[in-house]
Amino acid sequence: MRPYEVVYILDPSLEEAQQTALVERFQTLVQNQGGSVQHTDRWERRRLAYEIQGRREGYYVVMNFSGEPKVEAELSRVLGITEGVLRHQIVRMDDRTAEKNIAEAKKAAEAKA
Repeated sequence: MRPYEVVYILDPSLEEAQQTALVERFQTLVQNQGGSVQHTDRWERRRLAYEIQGRREGYYVVMNFSGEPKVEAELSRVLGITEGVLRHQIVRMDDRTAEKNIAEAKKAAEAKA
C-alpha cells in the first residue's frame, strides 16, 4: 500500500456538525475502499491566498492515509463532487518520509491538546 496525504478546504459557513460529518465521511470512504487512515489533523479557519467560490476563508483538514491507487482515485472523485469542499489536493508521499511526517504531526497534535 502506498502512503498519501490529502489536504482539503471546507466551506467556513458549514456548521461544526456538518464539518465533522464530512471529515468522518472521507475517513470512512478510505477505510471502506481497503485503505487505512493514519492521522487526521483538523486545522482552524484560515485566510485563503485568493478568493475561491466567493469565500475568503476556509477550514483546512490534513489527512494521512495509505491505500492502493484506486483508493486515491475514489477519494479524489468524491472530494471533487462534494458540496462544501472548496479545494483538495492528494499527494503520494515517499515511503521514508511518510512515517517521519506522520509521527511529527501526531506529536504536534498531542502538544496542542
